[in-house]
Amino acid sequence: MQSLISIWIEMFSYAFLVRALIVGLLVALCAALLGVSLVLKRYSMIGFGLSQVGFCALGIATALHKAPLLITIPTVGLAAFLLMRLRDSNRIQGDAAIALMSTSALAIGIIVISATTGMNTDVCNYLFGSILAMSREDVYLSIALGVTVLILFVFFYSKIFAVTFDETFARATGTRAGIYNALVSLLTALTIVLGMRMMGALLISSLITFPALTSMRICKRFWTVVLCSVVVSVVCYCIGLTLSYVYSLPSGAIIVGMNVVAFLLFSGVSLIAAFRRASA
Repeated sequence: MQSLISIWIEMFSYAFLVRALIVGLLVALCAALLGVSLVLKRYSMIGFGLSQVGFCALGIATALHKAPLLITIPTVGLAAFLLMRLRDSNRIQGDAAIALMSTSALAIGIIVISATTGMNTDVCNYLFGSILAMSREDVYLSIALGVTVLILFVFFYSKIFAVTFDETFARATGTRAGIYNALVSLLTALTIVLGMRMMGALLISSLITFPALTSMRICKRFWTVVLCSVVVSVVCYCIGLTLSYVYSLPSGAIIVGMNVVAFLLFSGVSLIAAFRRASA
C-alpha cells in the first residue's frame, strides 16, 4: 500500500488534478460558508434549483456554440435574484418557487440539447461532473470568482449574520435585508456555477447542505458552525479526490459519499454526548 504522501505526489504530477484541487477547494470553501446561512434560513434547496438553471444555461450555450461560463454565470445570477423576489413577495413559498424554476429549467435544457447537439459527453460532464473537464481558462476564472465570493462574505459577515438569525429585527434596526439576501443568493449562484464542472449539476447542492448540517450536530454558535463547516467541507473534498484517483471512482459521487460519512460520524458523536448528559 502506497503511503499517502507518495500518492499525493503521484496525483499532483497530473495537471488536470492540480486544476481540480485548486478549483475544488475554492468551491468547497465557498459552499461551506454560504451553506450555513442558507440552511439556517431554511433555503438550502436553492443550490439544487440553481444547478438545474445552470444546466439549462449550459444547453443554451452549447446550442449557440458560446463559452459555457459566460452564459451560465449571468443566467444563474438572474435566477437567484428572481428566486429571492418570489420568496419576498409571499405569493409563492420558497420551496415551491425552487421546484417550479428547477424543473422548468431542467426541461428546457433537455429540450434545447436534444433538438440541437444531442446528449454528448460534454453535457454529461456538466450533469454528473468530471475532473477532466477543467481547462486552464476555467481555473483562472474560477480563482477570480472564488476569491471574490470569499472577500464579499468576509466583508459583509456581520450583515449576513444579522439577516440569517432574525431578519425582522435586522430590518427594524435599519439593515437593508433584501440587499444582503440578494448578495447571499448571488454568491451562491457563483459557487454553483464554479462547482458544476467538478460535481455536476445533480450533486453540487450537496456541498452547500452537508457540511453545514454536519457541523450543526456538535457546534451551536454561528461562527463555530461556519468554521467547522469549512473544515469538514475541505477535508471531505481532499479525501474524496484522493479516493477517486486511487480507486478510479467518480469524483463527484465519492466526495458526496465522504460528506455522508462525516454527517453520520458527527451525528454519532452528538448522540453519545446527549446520552452522557442525560445520564450524568
